[in-house]
Amino acid sequence: MNQEQWASIDQYFAKALLRPDPVLDAAIASNANAGLPAIDVSPTQGKFLHLLAMIQGARRILEIGTLGGYSTIWLARALPENGLLVTLEADPRHAEVARQNLERAGVAGKVQIVIGRALETLPGLKSRFQDPFDLVFIDADKVNTPGYFQWALKLSRPGTVIVTDNVVRKGEITNATSTDESVIGMRRFTEMIGKEEGVSATVIQTVGTKGYDGFVIARVS
Repeated sequence: MNQEQWASIDQYFAKALLRPDPVLDAAIASNANAGLPAIDVSPTQGKFLHLLAMIQGARRILEIGTLGGYSTIWLARALPENGLLVTLEADPRHAEVARQNLERAGVAGKVQIVIGRALETLPGLKSRFQDPFDLVFIDADKVNTPGYFQWALKLSRPGTVIVTDNVVRKGEITNATSTDESVIGMRRFTEMIGKEEGVSATVIQTVGTKGYDGFVIARVS
């Protein structure tokens, strides 16, 4: 199979299983108009995150990597009325686009955007948001994913689910000689999570409109 077939199948399932959603479509259009990179999760992946948050019964979610807020909307919609989603974004311009998208989606009241480099803002979250998070979604720069994972553990509780995106890197994850810093970061992350005794994890490889990639899903014990 090839990318065209993967995308076609992804679109088939999106049409069959997802209802039309002008708000999410507007978020994608807003991101494009603002010149943000087209690296949001796909609609089917967004729905996967939404369902996972609902299955988890998440009341507090941490997202590392906001971009324009597309995945943020999916996750925030899974929260109860008194739920909280804290999302971290390094680029103030991206954060402003996300803020507008969240307001349009009607979920801004559940979301707090923290602006700054995540490895610099994560240490302050424990005192700022004292209760642990029920679900963590890591989808930021891949080089620093090992550091993000370490902080995710510190901000978690037994039973917290941690989801990390873009781990397969089009299959390059198995290339031990790769000089790509993103691949190196994901290999370090994979080795780290495999050695973490208090974590049970697996990977789901994905194909679709986003090409060949995958998620690591972990549960803190």
